[in-house]
Amino acid sequence: MRHVTLGDALDVARLGLGCMGMSAYYEGFGDDDESVRTIRRAAELGITMLDTAEVYGPFINEELVRRAVAANRDDYVIATKFGQLTHRAGPATRKLDSSPSNIRIAVEGSLRRLGTDRIDLLYQHRVDPTTPIEETVGAMAELVAEGKVLHIGLSEAGPSTIRRAHATHPVAALQSEYSLWTRDLEDEVLPLLRELGIGLVAYSPLGRGFLTGRFTKPDDVRSDDFRATLPRFSAANFAENMKIVEEVRAVAAEVSATPAQVAIAWVLAQGPDIVPIPGTTQVGRLEENAAAESLTLTAAQLDRLSAIRPPVGDRYADMTPIGR
Repeated sequence: MRHVTLGDALDVARLGLGCMGMSAYYEGFGDDDESVRTIRRAAELGITMLDTAEVYGPFINEELVRRAVAANRDDYVIATKFGQLTHRAGPATRKLDSSPSNIRIAVEGSLRRLGTDRIDLLYQHRVDPTTPIEETVGAMAELVAEGKVLHIGLSEAGPSTIRRAHATHPVAALQSEYSLWTRDLEDEVLPLLRELGIGLVAYSPLGRGFLTGRFTKPDDVRSDDFRATLPRFSAANFAENMKIVEEVRAVAAEVSATPAQVAIAWVLAQGPDIVPIPGTTQVGRLEENAAAESLTLTAAQLDRLSAIRPPVGDRYADMTPIGR
């Protein structure tokens, strides 16, 4: 698998693996043995980046990653996130907290749970409006100086925050949702990232599974699945959004690929500074996704996909993301 460089020096494979769904939020999580096999198979396929966070579970996803990589830690680039839990008042509770004191507690916990001496890429999970980004990034920079963190990143940050953060310490990557399903970044954020030399790690490149065609009616999404709360999966919007899936399927039929492979290949075609991290809990799905890296779409096919209208409905019910 090809490699790219995020920021100045973070070498990663062209495709990563999102681990969130192995431990939280989506239907089907909980088969830890299959998840471990999936993470180990990723390395065999040349996939290097694993994406986790302290809030996934919370905590148990990092522990699962540790179990999977313990024997081959150096084969992986481990990315984790802080900032959606506060540790400053006893037991961890869900609250945005990117204060320097909380960051240090969070990182020490992540290092312990991951069973490693360094975090390859540490993200602020969400911007904390109560802590200036310069203070947050300054604390992250101290961890870089100590060797506990190798590279820093942001998640779902806006242009002003990105610019201020990068002026404080080089930012290797921004992680944000980006796909045929969500293209909000294209107007302002992507041009800024390219101006500053920051890579994009694209989460949910499959539109949280919708673009694969797995769901054909609203009832296919279980009530205990986080996606059941998302407006784009609602009964009111589902039929309209299925028209997007039909367009992806049509291109997939032309190239003898699956809709998932086409959706990932489109993201990959948007630039060598973009690394999609589709999530899965199954080896078979991982192998399917990995094959997208070698799928070439014609200019006409890319244009056809790019012309797909946006989905109906917001990304989140209140536009306040939970988890990512």
